[in-house]
This record gives sequence, C-alpha cells and structure tokens, in this order.
Amino acid sequence: MMHTKNDRLRQLLKHYMKQGVPVLVILGLMVTSPVFAEKKCEPVDKKRIKIEGFISKSYRKQRKQVFKEFSEIGSTKVALRVYPMGETSKVIAIGRCVPAYIAQHIIRKSMEYSTGVESLVQQQFIHTHWVGVGVTMFDEPSQQIVSAEQVQQLLKQELSDEEFHVLYRKLSVPNALVPFFGLKSPNVKIAQPN
Repeated sequence: MMHTKNDRLRQLLKHYMKQGVPVLVILGLMVTSPVFAEKKCEPVDKKRIKIEGFISKSYRKQRKQVFKEFSEIGSTKVALRVYPMGETSKVIAIGRCVPAYIAQHIIRKSMEYSTGVESLVQQQFIHTHWVGVGVTMFDEPSQQIVSAEQVQQLLKQELSDEEFHVLYRKLSVPNALVPFFGLKSPNVKIAQPN
C-alpha cells in the first residue's frame, strides 16, 4: 500500500511539473520583460521626426511650398500628401519623443494647411518619433476630441518637452464609453497617462 501512494505522488508531481513549470517560466519572463520598460528618447539630430498625413486639397498648387514650411523647423522628414477629396481629418497624432517646439510648429501648420486640429490620438498607439497630420488611420476609441482652448494650451511657448507631453497625454485620454451599434460600450482602448 505504501508503494502505491509514493507512485501516485510521483505521478502527480510529474504531471504538475509538466503543466506548471512552463506557465511559471512564461509568467516570469513577462514580468521581467524589457518590453514594458519605456526607452529613453533618441535626440532628433540622430533620429529625425517623420511627418506624415494630408494637407487640404485647396493647397494642391502650392504643395511644394507648404511641404517646405512643414520642414523648415529642421530635424524632420516630411511625407505629406494632398487629400484627394473634401476636407482632411481634424486629427493629429504626436509621438512621445517629438520635441515641444517641433510639435507646436506642426500643430500651427496643420491648423493653417489642413482642416484644423480637433482630435488627439493617444501616444501609446504612435511611434515615438512620428507625427500624423490629418490622418485617418486611427479609430474613434483611440482618440479624444479637444477644444480650441485646449489646442492653445498645447501651443504655449513656455512649455518644456516634458510639460508638453504630460499635457498632451492628459488631453488625449479618450472617453470611457464609446458608441457601439447604438449603445454605449466600455472603451477598450483607454491607456491612462503616465
């Protein structure tokens, strides 16, 4: 009888070792993974800021001059296009490593050469050194509507890079509930600002 209890114990131990150890290893790797650590921003002289998106169709004939104005701030790579129909999206997306002076320049130019700025995209969905002007690739749950006064807060000259991004993250947190087939459903794309 004693022999069978020990055999059962060994069999159970082997079973749990086969099932439990891989799960514990995976959990351990996830907890210590460097993916969750926020990397330090590379300076713009080493990694330029890419500006993509659209300008209004009404500026088609002046597009070269407009693209030049977007890039006059320096340390940028402009890949804008003329929006083919109607008005551009009123969305702007700014990565967390974009210096405040570049971001503010792009916001001003967006207000001048696209339909305006009325929505901000959460930084968690944006590459660190990227700015989207009049972009349509982000769905409504990943952005937040902002007022003209809030946009003016972002344009204050005295904001440091850190203060600018703290304010941007605060203003870009989307609503907790979003419309879904006529109902209000919880927004799964909410990421709280740091």
